[in-house]
Amino acid sequence: MGTDGLGVVARPLPQQSQPVLGIRELHAPLLLLLAQLGRALVAADALLVSRLAERPPPTADSAASMSFLFGRGKEKEPADAVRRVKENILKLDNPIVRKSAQEEAGKHLRLIRIELQGTQEAEPSPEKVYGIAQEAFNLELLPYLAAALPKLDFEARKDATTVFNCLLRYTYNNAQPCVLYIASSRPDTVTTLVTAYANSDTATNSGTILREAFKYESLARVALYDQSFWDFFTYVQGGRFDISSDAFATFKELLTRHKVIVAEFLAANYDEFFTQYNALLNSENYITKRQSIKLLGEILLDRANYNIMTAYVDSPDHLKLCMNLLRDKSKNVQYEAFHVFKVFVANPKKSKPVEGLLIKNREQLLRFLPKFHEDRKDDEQFTDEKAFLLKQIEALGPQQFPMQGQPI
Repeated sequence: MGTDGLGVVARPLPQQSQPVLGIRELHAPLLLLLAQLGRALVAADALLVSRLAERPPPTADSAASMSFLFGRGKEKEPADAVRRVKENILKLDNPIVRKSAQEEAGKHLRLIRIELQGTQEAEPSPEKVYGIAQEAFNLELLPYLAAALPKLDFEARKDATTVFNCLLRYTYNNAQPCVLYIASSRPDTVTTLVTAYANSDTATNSGTILREAFKYESLARVALYDQSFWDFFTYVQGGRFDISSDAFATFKELLTRHKVIVAEFLAANYDEFFTQYNALLNSENYITKRQSIKLLGEILLDRANYNIMTAYVDSPDHLKLCMNLLRDKSKNVQYEAFHVFKVFVANPKKSKPVEGLLIKNREQLLRFLPKFHEDRKDDEQFTDEKAFLLKQIEALGPQQFPMQGQPI
């Protein structure tokens, strides 16, 4: 027995007593079956190719979604995109890598948005949505996303807005975990979004998120009792028209959605609120004035705000302001002011100062109201209300005590 070149003992091959049979002799039936399967696979491939050729080309969103679903590239799971967004948000303050960080954050926000919304070809996967929501919760994505809005590019801000709202709406075990998290642990997220109205680049994005957030009472309460609430009185009447209009839409949503907590807030902050609100009614901005007087009517006529209404109509200063708006140069402002004025007149328990002011102006009002918006003859409710007010004012009788100064 010798050794090979590597020092390994070479062993002789065993002697075969019988000749080895050929593979064809042993496996002929198997080879026949394999040949048949091969022909079937070729036919199936040809059919698949022909059907794919008939389909329309995929959209950009569906293509991105498909690559996401099949794990092409670096994205193995949707939750990975959440981590990538957070990582790149943290780089946005570094001028050296800011551009690439913006691009990466935008790319992954888009992927998250597609997974949360789905595409025309496929509904969102509940498992993947859960994974995204869980990772967003773990990484505190929403507070970081709110703060990063001014640093993202235009398209990324749009995707961030959609992602934010989808996560707010996400429901698990009959609860909205992201809403609960912000309200209990990161209320500063709401403050960040409100103050974003000061930036023209992010105002409408933050407004879209806030109006979604204010659908939830816990987040609306955060906004009402935060100091940033008072900034709305600036946002609704300053800057560009689109921004002030958006801010007013958000302001209105906050003051009308959850009636009980709004009534509590107005009662606790009555003087400061109406001091600032009356300034809106005197605004030089026509849109602000019109929207404000209309919203005031809605607030006062809401049953939940009964105590607020009675306090408001007890003030002769408020009545003077309202009567002046009845003579505003804008017919729309006049009409909205009428709906506030009627609350003063219809109040069966008028304060002495308010009743005295109405008596002081009785004759003028009896001449003014019959001609007020005569062109609204087809508006039966308005006509009936005006007739009712005329009767109420006429029933006040002539002035019973001397009043100094000229009538309004």
